[in-house]
Amino acid sequence: MAVALLGLGLLLLDLVTPLERKTQLGYAAAFALALVLGFSFLVEGRGVSLAFGGCYVLDPLALFFKRLFLAAGVLVLLLATSFSGRLRSGITEYYSLILLALTGMMFASSVNHFTLLFVALELITVSFYVLVGFQRNRLASLEAGVKYLIMGALSSGFMVYGIALIYGAVGTMSFDGLARALATQPALAGSPILLAGLVFVLVGLGFKVAAVPFQMWAPDVYQGAPTPTTAFLATGSKAAGFVLLLRLLYTALPALAAHWHKLVVVAAVVTILYGNLCAIPQRNLKRLLGYSSIANAGYLLLGLAAWSADGSAAILYYLTGYMFTLMAAFTVIALVTERVEGEDVSCLAGLGQRSPFLAACLTVTMVSLAGVPPLAGFFGKFLLIKAVVAQGMHTSYYFGLAAVAVVGVVISFWYYFGIIRAIYWSSEVTNLSAIEVPVALRLVLVICLVAILFLGVIPGPLLDAARQAVAVLKI
Repeated sequence: MAVALLGLGLLLLDLVTPLERKTQLGYAAAFALALVLGFSFLVEGRGVSLAFGGCYVLDPLALFFKRLFLAAGVLVLLLATSFSGRLRSGITEYYSLILLALTGMMFASSVNHFTLLFVALELITVSFYVLVGFQRNRLASLEAGVKYLIMGALSSGFMVYGIALIYGAVGTMSFDGLARALATQPALAGSPILLAGLVFVLVGLGFKVAAVPFQMWAPDVYQGAPTPTTAFLATGSKAAGFVLLLRLLYTALPALAAHWHKLVVVAAVVTILYGNLCAIPQRNLKRLLGYSSIANAGYLLLGLAAWSADGSAAILYYLTGYMFTLMAAFTVIALVTERVEGEDVSCLAGLGQRSPFLAACLTVTMVSLAGVPPLAGFFGKFLLIKAVVAQGMHTSYYFGLAAVAVVGVVISFWYYFGIIRAIYWSSEVTNLSAIEVPVALRLVLVICLVAILFLGVIPGPLLDAARQAVAVLKI
């Protein structure tokens, strides 16, 4: 509620704020979000509380993701304030839409009913329709917005139809009611209508997390959208999709979903290979990270495929480290490409001389994404693969899944370290002018670097919090 009111309040403040001071509203919003994040640690989150007729649940899993979304929102707003000069108009509306998308994500973390699931997803998606196409003066941004709108509307249609089929088969849209119905009436698990409905809902969620075969929108949208939007889409929207998958599979349909792990295994294999192989020839930095995002969706699916508490905890850990890593990467990309048209890898040539700080930041993020110790990316991938290998002791094909994940990591070295090569050893250096880093973005980068190193060297506190959060799931 605080985040929603903040988003609406910014629109009112915009009416009385001079144009030259509107950027300060972004800093004020980021500070207010930081206060909300701090207040969240005063909330008792050990029990399970229900509201709105059981549609909304507050438990450790919801609190974990709310804090993750709030942290992402603070970093994105700080990035957006420095990017606002390229928006030309509607600066405050841009901040407000970020907050409204964040509100939808926070609702998504507490979903316990299909009605709230749909409302939360639409609040996220409709906000991103505008955020993606916000730079109306850029054809690439408009094109990305139209593509996201068409694909998003299609996935929403699938999801609504799936929810209708599930309701028609079981007679309830409550997650708890679905779980009870399947437990007391085992015959429902074989209902073709229920199975078709679940497939359609998974299609909608597969679009949100950019998993194959619903990934086709990600590279184009990542490339065309404003950089702060891309950063928020790659971190917040993906995390929202995965918390909904966890809620759906482990709370609403545990008896049914337990028999679907083979489908998740296949999706993980194809997504990992597709994302990594397609990223190799890419020259546009944001497009490359779009394919990388697809591959990372595949790694996160490993946690679902493992069908264990350790796998689910690994998803939460990985999403946290991934959020800080991508925020740092997109911040550097926004600074480097600020005065040039395009985001080609060649823009990074000579960055080691132009700004050793930015070069070091981008190097650390690429090394973390590649999965090199002792950074957060390595430990996240290690936890996910470990959970899969543990399942391999009972079902042999999980060893094959783990092998594919390792192959994907090895493939990713090529394009991640290609970026590092462009930073320090490119022969295309044409510009050695220094890059000024605003104080706000320097703060963002320092926070992200500290988090990446801390989570990789001392993973215990976050891992304990993740395990406590997933303890509420019916695994």
